[in-house]
Order: sequence, then structure tokens, then C-alpha cells
Amino acid sequence: MYHWGMIERKFYRSVWQNLSRYKNMIFISGPRQAGKTTFVKRISKGFSNTIYFNWDIIEDKRKIIDDPYFFRKINRIDDSIPFVILNEIHKYSRWKNYLKGVYDKYYDEYMFVITGSGRLDTYQKGGDSLAGRYILFYLWPFTIGELSNNKYKNYIFVPERDKKNSDIWNDLKNYSGFPEPFLKKDKNFYNIWSNTYFQQIIREDIRNVSDIRNIDLLEILFSLIPSRVGSNLSISNISKLLQVSFETIKTWLLYLERFFLVFKINSWHKGISRSILKEKKYYLLNYSVIEDPGKRFENMVALELYRFISTKNALGEGKFSLHYLLNKQKEEVDFLVANNNKPVFIVETKYNDDNVSKNLVKFQKLLNIPAIQLVEKKDICRKFDGILVCTAYDWLSYL
Repeated sequence: MYHWGMIERKFYRSVWQNLSRYKNMIFISGPRQAGKTTFVKRISKGFSNTIYFNWDIIEDKRKIIDDPYFFRKINRIDDSIPFVILNEIHKYSRWKNYLKGVYDKYYDEYMFVITGSGRLDTYQKGGDSLAGRYILFYLWPFTIGELSNNKYKNYIFVPERDKKNSDIWNDLKNYSGFPEPFLKKDKNFYNIWSNTYFQQIIREDIRNVSDIRNIDLLEILFSLIPSRVGSNLSISNISKLLQVSFETIKTWLLYLERFFLVFKINSWHKGISRSILKEKKYYLLNYSVIEDPGKRFENMVALELYRFISTKNALGEGKFSLHYLLNKQKEEVDFLVANNNKPVFIVETKYNDDNVSKNLVKFQKLLNIPAIQLVEKKDICRKFDGILVCTAYDWLSYL
């Protein structure tokens, strides 16, 4: 049984250690209840002088209105640089101008960490630019790559089998990677938490920053996504179904992305003749609501890969991106990871099939990059003509 004291968020600590060497503000963004506040408060224990501010607390709002530079009044224990945590400050209507002024005046005297449950780089339009003043990284729900103690090797290797990987994977599958339900491991609690979570984000967070009048239709749109995971999401079809405009559906999907209810991946077309460019695939952060086991499995793999590329980018190791492959002959491979616009490896998911995918073979030969087929219901890990077929949780535990 896991508890907070046992789980060291090692990926994010390594990112933090890498980024905290600079004088920029550090923005930590990610889904609600993914553990951002807990993570930052743990980091703050390494500092003698710490100030915690939360825009959602009325007393804290009053502080910033009465004295924008309230953090100067800290009772310092020593002469070390104070650690200033500003949580959910992006909900303040003038937050960009405020942070610009704070940073320009005090960047040498304080360390500023900004946390938020919206995408802090695109949260609101207008205001002075913060370009050059901050570094952003994302903190995601738990993944098996984070929870295992395995060290990354390379993309096409035969990993060692480990029983704990199966246990972790099953817990993630049943309770999601969000810390509270994952740690409680109670299905009834997960159901209650999940329903409340979606309602809170859609009916509070999104409604507060949007002019969406019919929030019920947005909820219906979101409810349609689990059954469409792994397929190209046709905005035109959904537009007709909900009887709202194409542009409205696009805007609503952007809000679902901005508040981390979904993430999308685009198709890859370089070096692929007759590739399909326009369609996008959408996946859920809380994949445990997906009833179809095959779709849920693909979504879990998608999030593992998404966290992988996010961490690589945050560490400055490249410009990684996640895609899928599809041509007009309807030949498809689920995932392609690229770096600096060059393909690195491809991944196909097969819930209960360890026979090598013909499409995987075709695209592997075409792109001449490592290819991995991940399965869930078979215990297997071996190479077939240069293609690795492996139980998903064993291979993903090294990412």
C-alpha cells in the first residue's frame, strides 16, 4: 500500500533541480488534484524562509489587493533567499501584469514559484508578456514510469520482469493516477471523486473564465469522448449531434484541454505518403472512466508517453512531441514519438494480441526507427525481426 510518505516524485524533483538553478520564475501547471501543491510544499522544506499564497483563500486575496508586495513582510529566520509560492494566481484578472512587476523588481531577492490548474502559458489573453521571465513544466498524475524505480535504458530493450509492475498497473487502471483515489484504492470513493471532479472543473473553473451559456452541452460533449478514445474525433459529426457550430465545438475542446480534462495528439505526416493530416485524437487524464478495456489500455499508454515527452522537454533534452500514424489506406499505428521533428520510435497497442501488427511492420520499415508493440493481457517480452513485443507495464516502467 502506498502513502504520500513513500512516493517520491522523482521525475519532477529532477526537473525542479535542473530549473531552480536559474533566476526565472518557475511555473508548475497541471490538472487539479495531481499533487502540485503537495509537491511544492515538500520542495519548500529545503528553504528557511517560505511564504505560501493561495488566490482561492479570501484572506490571501485581500493581502494582494492591500499590498501587492506583501511577501516583503516575511519574518525571516536567516539571510537566505525567501521561497514565495503563489498558488492559483492566474485567477487574478491582472495576474500577468502583476507577475511581470513582481519579477522585474524582486527577481534577485526572492525565488518565485507559480502553481495553477490551468495552462499558465495560455490561460488568458491580454496583459503584458511574461516571455523570458518564467520557465514552465507540467506535473501529471502518477504513471507507472514514475512509480517504478527502474532507470531508463533505451527504446528497444527486453526489460526485466517485476511483479510489482503488474500491481501498480492494475491500481492505475482501476483508480486512475490522481493521488487521492489512487492512494485510497476504494472503488466507491473513486466514483464519488470522479463525478465531483468533472463537475467542479466544468461548472466552476471553466464557467468562471468562459462565456459558455449552455454548460450542459459542454458536459455532454465531454461525456462523448470516452467512447471515442483512440479514434479520430470528428468535430463536424459532434457539431451536428449537439446542434451547435463547428467553431463552438473547437472552442469547447480547447477549454477541456486548457483545464486538463483531455489532451490531444496530431497525426504525423513526414515521410508518409498519402498520410491524413487534419484529424486529431483526444485522450483523458482520468482514463478510469473509460468502460471499453481496449480503449482504456490505449489511453493509459498515451498518458505514459505524454508524461515522458513532457519531462524530456522540461529537462531541456530536446523538443519532443507525440503523434499517431494514419494514411488514406486506413493503415494506422497508435503512437509516434518525435524529437526536433524527427521520428524516434513508434508504438502500437494491442489489448490481447501478441501477433506482430502488419501496420507496425510496414511503418517501421518505412521510417527505419525502433518499433514496440505493447500488450496488456499477455506476459511476453521478446523481439521479432527487430520489433519488440512486450507487456505494457514492464516496458513503460522504464520510461
